[in-house]
Amino acid sequence: MIYINILIIKGNLTKDVELKFSQAGMAIAKFTVAVARMKKDDGADFFNCTAFSKTAELIADSLRKGSPILINGHVTLGSYEDKEGVKKYTTDVMVDRFEFIGKKEENQGSTDNRTFAKDSDITPIDDGDIPF
Repeated sequence: MIYINILIIKGNLTKDVELKFSQAGMAIAKFTVAVARMKKDDGADFFNCTAFSKTAELIADSLRKGSPILINGHVTLGSYEDKEGVKKYTTDVMVDRFEFIGKKEENQGSTDNRTFAKDSDITPIDDGDIPF
C-alpha cells in the first residue's frame, strides 16, 4: 500500500522569516503562512513551515511579512517536552517546493514567478538535533 503526504497551500507570511544555521552550516528557515478559508467570515488557518538549505536562504532573502507564497510540501508530526515536563505535539509543513506569487514589489527581490525545488542532497533531520 502506498501512502501519499502532500500539502499545497497558498497564503501570506504572518511575519518575517526566521533564518538560522545548524552547526553544520545548513540554513533553516521557519515561518508561518496564513491561509484564508473559503468564507471570509470563517477566518484563516495558520501553518508553521520549515525550509532547508538554499531554499531556506532564498525564501528568507526574498519574502517579508505579508508576502504571498505558494507552497508544495509535506506534513510532519512531532513532539517535545516543555520546560515543565509537559509533552507538546507539533504539526509542521516541510517545504519541498515553493513559488513566488503576486507582484514583483511584494516579493522584495524576486524577478518573476519561479518554482524552486528543494535541494536533492537534503536528508531529513530530527528536530532534537537542531540547536535552537
